Amino acid sequence: MTKTIRIGTRDSELALWQANTVKNKLENLGYTSELVPVKSTGDLILDQPLYELGITGIFTKTLDVAMIKGEVDIAVHSMKDVPTLLPNGIVQAAVLERAAVKDILVHKSDDLHADLTQPKTIATGSLRRKAQWLHRYENHEVVDLRGNVNTRMQKLEDSDWLGAIFAQAGLERINIKPENHIELDWMIPAPAQGAMVIAAMENDVFCKEACAKLNDEESEICTRIEREFLRTLEGGCTAPIGALATVEGDEIRFIGALFSLDGKTKIELERTMRFSDYEGFGKACAKEILADGGAELMQKIKEQL
Repeated sequence: MTKTIRIGTRDSELALWQANTVKNKLENLGYTSELVPVKSTGDLILDQPLYELGITGIFTKTLDVAMIKGEVDIAVHSMKDVPTLLPNGIVQAAVLERAAVKDILVHKSDDLHADLTQPKTIATGSLRRKAQWLHRYENHEVVDLRGNVNTRMQKLEDSDWLGAIFAQAGLERINIKPENHIELDWMIPAPAQGAMVIAAMENDVFCKEACAKLNDEESEICTRIEREFLRTLEGGCTAPIGALATVEGDEIRFIGALFSLDGKTKIELERTMRFSDYEGFGKACAKEILADGGAELMQKIKEQL
């Protein structure tokens, strides 16, 4: 059996770049595919912080519905936007080779080192980035920043902010990373940041088999550990959580952290595990965080949101 694989995607420049990447890879393997752009709720509502919308997977929900209704066959997402629990009937079909994982600060400063010591304003729509920034720069103000990558870059340009925080991979993929940026080596990225994931219907054997050929095992395992850590910690609540798993020889190194919303409290751990023994690694790390005061901190976060 052959069919045209309909690829559901958000219609932002970055999302279309990601979907086209999957389309080209599938076509290089001999499959026929086409893009079906869909606008998500997260793209339409730009005047509220994400956590206030109260929707898990706000950027993926519209595509999930389109898949379940049979309007598209697969969906391509930035993996960090995807809920750790997928809707019934939808499965993870592939994780592509991961790109850069770091956050970067795009700034408007001639002397950034000096400016960072002064009370300044930084923009981000992420609780994780906000908490980590305030943990390091407690005299700064962090304001909300929403919209797709291009919209956020324009908002920064039009503002009096010192800078705004972006995922390095997103800016690099559509070739808009400016020279006036610094890598935030100290900031722990979002679980699965820099990774692209393909979702498919569980009963669609044809699409699952096609997408499986694009799967990168190392990226899949590292993101699985990070997302397992996230799922065990948050229990459906949005929280400032960072996680990164990297393969180093025959070991996996993991660093994870939970922050209070104001950034004043930080519970962090770093562990290594043999690559062959990665099953349950993320969950075990999350349980350590919870036992080290994380359970009480998560309860406090839920009450504040």
